[in-house]
Amino acid sequence: MNDSYDIAIIGAGIIGTAIARELSRYQLNTVLIEKENDVANGTTKANSAIVHAGYDAAPGSLKARFNVMGNRMYEALCQDLQVPFQRVGSLVVAYDETEMKTLEGLYQRGNANGVPQLTIIDGKTLLAWEPHLSPRAVGALHAPTAGIVGPWELAIALAENAVENGVHVLLQRPVTDIKKLNKGYLLTTPEGTLSARMVINAAGVEADRVCAMVAAPPFTITPSRGEYQLFDKAAGNYVNRVIFQCPTPQGKNVVVLPTVHGNLLVGPTAAFVDDRTGVETTGEGLAELEERTRDRFVKLPWHQVITSFSGLRAKTPANDFIIGELSQAPGFFNVAAIDSPGLTAAPAIGEYVATLVTKSWGTVPVREDFQPKRRAVVHFDQLSTEEKADLVRQAPSYGRIICRCETITEGEIVDAIHRPVGAVSLDGVKRRVRAGGGRCQGGFCGPRVMEIIAREKKIPLTAVVKDGPESWILSGQTKSRKEEGR
Repeated sequence: MNDSYDIAIIGAGIIGTAIARELSRYQLNTVLIEKENDVANGTTKANSAIVHAGYDAAPGSLKARFNVMGNRMYEALCQDLQVPFQRVGSLVVAYDETEMKTLEGLYQRGNANGVPQLTIIDGKTLLAWEPHLSPRAVGALHAPTAGIVGPWELAIALAENAVENGVHVLLQRPVTDIKKLNKGYLLTTPEGTLSARMVINAAGVEADRVCAMVAAPPFTITPSRGEYQLFDKAAGNYVNRVIFQCPTPQGKNVVVLPTVHGNLLVGPTAAFVDDRTGVETTGEGLAELEERTRDRFVKLPWHQVITSFSGLRAKTPANDFIIGELSQAPGFFNVAAIDSPGLTAAPAIGEYVATLVTKSWGTVPVREDFQPKRRAVVHFDQLSTEEKADLVRQAPSYGRIICRCETITEGEIVDAIHRPVGAVSLDGVKRRVRAGGGRCQGGFCGPRVMEIIAREKKIPLTAVVKDGPESWILSGQTKSRKEEGR
């Protein structure tokens, strides 16, 4: 392989996919390169799923700028891409007068950042809104523009729409070396080389190492691991908004929030780690979540936790995004240190980076046939009875329920496999259509989903993976068919 592209984007998380979709508006030959076997398989699949209002970041910072800009873009973007998004609002809760002073500071900072509709409410109003908070709560900062989103659904949708508009996606292609050419760069992967006139480094926790392939990186990434607990839908109405505690020097503190799919989420912890793949959960971390919410909420239903997970955030001492062309390497752009509020900022970052790239390139024609809406996605359980009957007549596979917890049909799973940048793993199906995302976490539907993947991809069952390239589930048969018949 020795393909030539105009633009190569390294990293297919929420940032890389947002940039790819924005660049697909232009007449450029763009490729999105990802080391994993799916998009959204790093930080994007394991975060708080919050669309922040924008009062946290220091005024004048890139975080403040792109947070507020990105927040404003969410309704239209999620509507175009059919991604779940709800503007539920957020509350930063104070439990004493010292914390009330912290809220005043956040209020002033939010106003400086241009966050609209911020108010500070008293304890009586707060407890009327959120009765499961501890009665010790004395007030809160209310930000009605905050929201919740499906983060991996958004990244997958951005990638799909980018492909529909001409972007190439290469999965399982870790970039192992980058060399400067007279005009552009030569990227080496285990599958061969490719060249690009410009390179965008959106490699998440690996961004400093990717940058180091070109020149001495002006930053160092330190991964911070955050652990979470996800509760059953039976606990989904425990809170109505995103509930923050007052921030600490380590971050925004533990958050309790509803999810767009009706669950309850609690997290994250914050612990610096050396391992850039260290996404295991720990007994200490999960115990910390319970301890840090114990006296702030009334009877959090810990017995209804259905799964735990963790994710890594790319931290730097400067505590701000790093976005721009590397001075020692013209045409090489770093988009790095995108920790919180990176998910919120992603649409604005994508737009900004596309502007930087096209300006550096020169005159780049806009595609007149750009299609902002991705191909429609069928959500069977959201259809009317008549619509369901009509769909099943046309495609009988939509009449076979595979995941009972989430009411997901075989037709939806097959579509998820065959869409642009389709699912190749058990978790890839779950992230796209929720099969295996319910109370039993795939305990019942998992084997059937595996059979569908094997059938549609024309691979043996033993080749089906849970998530990453080597996360095999089966190794072989325990008995031959002949032995089973004895």
